[in-house]
Amino acid sequence: MNFFKRAWLNVWAKKGRSVLLILVSSAILMFVLAGLLIRSAAVKATETAKTDAGATMTLSANRQAAFKKMQSSSSSSSSKSSRPKLTLTPVKLSDAKSIAKLSNIKNYNVTSSTTANAKSYDTVSTSTGMGGNSSGGPGGMKSTSSSSGDTQIDGVTSTALTTDFTDSQSKITKGRGIKASDKGTNNVVIEKELASQNNLTVGDTMTIKETTGSKSTLKVKVVGIYKASSTSSASAGPMSTDPANTIYASYTLANTIKGSKYAGTADSVTFNVTNPAKASATKKAGNKLISSKYSLSTDDSSYQSIKASMNNVEGFANKIVWLVAIAGTIILALIVILMIRERRFEIGVLLSLGEARWKIVAQFFTEMLMVIVIALAIAGVGGKFVGNQLGSQLVSQSTTTQTTSSGTSSQPGGGGQPGGSGGSGMRGGAGGPGSTTSSAKTKNPDLEIAVSAVDLAELGGFGLAITFLSIMIASGGILRLEPKKILIS
Repeated sequence: MNFFKRAWLNVWAKKGRSVLLILVSSAILMFVLAGLLIRSAAVKATETAKTDAGATMTLSANRQAAFKKMQSSSSSSSSKSSRPKLTLTPVKLSDAKSIAKLSNIKNYNVTSSTTANAKSYDTVSTSTGMGGNSSGGPGGMKSTSSSSGDTQIDGVTSTALTTDFTDSQSKITKGRGIKASDKGTNNVVIEKELASQNNLTVGDTMTIKETTGSKSTLKVKVVGIYKASSTSSASAGPMSTDPANTIYASYTLANTIKGSKYAGTADSVTFNVTNPAKASATKKAGNKLISSKYSLSTDDSSYQSIKASMNNVEGFANKIVWLVAIAGTIILALIVILMIRERRFEIGVLLSLGEARWKIVAQFFTEMLMVIVIALAIAGVGGKFVGNQLGSQLVSQSTTTQTTSSGTSSQPGGGGQPGGSGGSGMRGGAGGPGSTTSSAKTKNPDLEIAVSAVDLAELGGFGLAITFLSIMIASGGILRLEPKKILIS
């Protein structure tokens, strides 16, 4: 009788033992498969993060270089009244266009912020709870300085590229946002509260007044109305005008209000990087295209956070696979050893009949192989459920750890309003609402747990390896057994 037939008869005759082996093997393989699924899902999530998480690179005035220049001039000046001020160089759009031609740049957003005074409308008043409020009647609150206005003008290339709109903190409710085609126009997008207070709608015109120079008036056309997030007012400083008084326009309009010398410049330019993994290389290439007056800063914190989180998950998944595989081998080896001890008489009879020792070992291996095939089917069904449960817990814990360890992340440095500007932007620069920096909140990545043919093949390989090792460990005693001694005992 060949050992294949003996193996089948033995498995069928010992149903209780076979069921026990199937359950134990299924549990082992189920956790091995869960580890494999989590690992492959973590790798996939990291690759997906390259496009979903995104990264930005901001071109702005080099504050450090400007500060050193100011200190140098200050040390050579003896008169306190003539001490130089910190002067930031506006970014030339020609330099920005050169960087935009780099292969890893998807698009870019020009930011130029300033302020103006309301002329034909009322700005929104905000009570600070400190005995003051922020605006008046027609013409708005009178500015406390010659360069400060009651209306914030955020000049951008496109509102769709700004953080507030990409993160859904603000959204267009009527009309449309600012587009690249609005360059050179007086089209603006105003906040819903400002529009409601002044009975303004899409298509209406407003008049604003410049804060410096000839302080001439300028008519602008409302092409859209947006709703700011409910937390905007809470984040505004005590000396700031209400966020509802923020008007989005093309950067060319902001430059016009600031003065003719700012034509073709910007406070900062934010580039969207196609592949966050190559952000450092892109920054290095961009630095070669600009002078020391400017600086390039990258923000790939969202991608790095997800990557670190997924690396932790992947590492833990690998530990699950190997720990379960090692523990499974030991457990199955112990079970097989006990099984062989119970079948010493059967082994003695087979050896006395002249059966080769390797065929007896092959019979045990075949029996376990039959068990493993059924266990693979069970593990394939339950592995996805176990992987989903473990994966969600691992992602949650890993993300919490990353958030705790990273603390408060700094935004890329950037220019506020260039020194000497005609209108100091209250929230201008790379950190303002017109910028395209990544949101402080990083969305938890979702692991897409799915059982593929590759995963099942890999699991089958682990199953065979575990079975082979356990049989080899347990069969060591078979090779030393003497048929005569076994039958006599």
